[in-house]
Amino acid sequence: MNVLITGTGAGIGLAIARRFLREGHAVWGVDRTESPITEPGYRHLCADIRAAESLDLPQPEILINNAGTLEEQDAIAVNLEGTIRFTERFLDSPRLRSVLFIASASARNGAEFPRYVASKAGLVGYMKNLALTLAKRGVVCNSISPGGVITGANRHILDSETLYAAVKAETLLGKWAEPEEIADLAWYLTVVNRSITGEDILIDNGEMLKSNFIW
Repeated sequence: MNVLITGTGAGIGLAIARRFLREGHAVWGVDRTESPITEPGYRHLCADIRAAESLDLPQPEILINNAGTLEEQDAIAVNLEGTIRFTERFLDSPRLRSVLFIASASARNGAEFPRYVASKAGLVGYMKNLALTLAKRGVVCNSISPGGVITGANRHILDSETLYAAVKAETLLGKWAEPEEIADLAWYLTVVNRSITGEDILIDNGEMLKSNFIW
């Protein structure tokens, strides 16, 4: 199958691309930076998702929207508006069978910067609206909301023994997720799954559930 993934330059997007390549799929990646992937089944376009209209891209069977920014001034424009415009370019394709968005646990608890939180919460809402529309064609549409993930974007925390100990203590399992764990879930939701749609799947090592019972 043709798989189109945004944000494949590093982190979660890179792990997802490698997961699909390992299974023998043709993968197209879009990112503002170059990708370290050199496999023959991968084609990379160095571009901003906001310029989707000008890109020469295939009609995918699977579309995975992972690209995003932590920068507050660009969060709404990239994470929400850019992703919506990019997605809508492919919605009329008869080949489409699955759409997936990488959102964030902060869309549920609001525990990050305001525009970033709003962009990810909006993405989950858009996913649900899109699931209603695509269901008529048998296309599944879901999102994954990761909590803490071990990626370069979180290097300032991972490199600090004090900060990393503090964030791990906020989870039930005492750890953060590896990008490959998100990739495995992305694989299941887009390839194996045929009956889950309109759902936002949380993968946060129990951070959202962690609480202290006081009696």
